[in-house]
Amino acid sequence: MIKRALLFACLLPVVVMASDNRPWGTAELTEKDYQPDKVVYDVAAADAEALNSIIGRVSHLNNEYAGDVFDAHIVVVLHGDEIPLFTAEKYQENKELMERAQSLTVAGNIEYRMCAAAAALHDVEPEDVHGFVNVVPMADAEIIELQHEGYAYMK
Repeated sequence: MIKRALLFACLLPVVVMASDNRPWGTAELTEKDYQPDKVVYDVAAADAEALNSIIGRVSHLNNEYAGDVFDAHIVVVLHGDEIPLFTAEKYQENKELMERAQSLTVAGNIEYRMCAAAAALHDVEPEDVHGFVNVVPMADAEIIELQHEGYAYMK
């Protein structure tokens, strides 16, 4: 009888929490300071909204690194359906997004590199692309090279 009472007493907090829709309690934020690092983002965004989300992640990471232009470097490698968004032809309809993307490059620790092979599949030539983007021969080879240089990979 005492064992049952003890078992019930132990389960009571769980039952109370379960009725509160929080059977496991609540999460807590672990405060951390992240050290600036080198990162490569492998980007193949489906549309402007998806690209905007990725740019937001890049910006947030840069903020976590306190915009450190000496120890932090972020390379965004473009090789998907976002490629046409970076062209002069699509500028007016994507002006705000392109201004946001370009603004991240001003300090020099964030850069965009576009795959020439993928761009060709979208009928995009280097001269069609905004000047803040560097066109490289192949996205996969670029990502591999950056990883050999110590860049952390982000998808």
